[in-house]
Amino acid sequence: MYTFIVNPNARTGLGQKVWHELESVLKERNISYRAFLTKYRGHAAAITRNLLSETSRCTLTILGGDGTVNEVINGISDFEAVTLAYIPIGSSNDFARGMKLSSDPLAALEHILAPSRFTYLSVGTAAYGTHRRSFAVSSGFGFDAEVCCRISYSRVKAFLNRLSLGKFSYVSIAVSSLLLQTPKRMVLTMDNRRSVTFEKVYFAAAMNQRYEGGGFMFCPNACPTDEFLDIIVAEGLSKLKILCLLPTAFFGKHTRFSGIHIYRCRAITMESEISLPFHTDGEPISRARRISISQNPQRIRFIIS
Repeated sequence: MYTFIVNPNARTGLGQKVWHELESVLKERNISYRAFLTKYRGHAAAITRNLLSETSRCTLTILGGDGTVNEVINGISDFEAVTLAYIPIGSSNDFARGMKLSSDPLAALEHILAPSRFTYLSVGTAAYGTHRRSFAVSSGFGFDAEVCCRISYSRVKAFLNRLSLGKFSYVSIAVSSLLLQTPKRMVLTMDNRRSVTFEKVYFAAAMNQRYEGGGFMFCPNACPTDEFLDIIVAEGLSKLKILCLLPTAFFGKHTRFSGIHIYRCRAITMESEISLPFHTDGEPISRARRISISQNPQRIRFIIS
């Protein structure tokens, strides 16, 4: 039996429409399935926990955006007991872009029904205080998290989603947020031995995928199946220079400019002079002065569509 976790509200209701189309295919072929539609933020994680409490092993297909993927992996306690598949319907789709998944829901469904290619996906973990949060794409600290927070409550995003231009909402809000941003002093400690201090950081992000924020290729060499995190730090830049660099980040060309630093490590601690917002997979989580990020030793078996 196939199990689907569906976010009907993904991309301002497109998730519901696409699911109806896919469900009709399943019914026409007499394929046994069960579907769980999310009703509120955090519901996908609760559904996943309940499903995995009933069985030792499970294959789950996610239909939604990066936020739905994030919720599902946060509902999994034993990554090695799960096989995941994904049909991307989000507005940013950074996870699908990084994994090079099909953007055609019907084609993706065909790959899921008759899988021929698998990979093993690394999962990052962000720890803050006594809390922990898993992520599949990235975890950011500072400016990019502020953008994610504003995106979550933005009417602009909903409007652009209706025009199939949802990723541009990230650009518009990033520009307006930048004008209000004040860079902060930050200390980064990688693999518990190398510390680097920056005086004027706009943001630092640990990347599991190459893309974040609706297609910004912040870490062009990030690989979601290796044991490393790729780190980007933007510091010491004028706001005008950042505005000029943003378009180049869609193509990964920003890394050649001074003020952009790229590192690779298995674990990193980010500590700011004041509390800053941070996110996992574009979902705003909290504010903190210190977060610790690492790769989970377990990986998730993933169906390539």
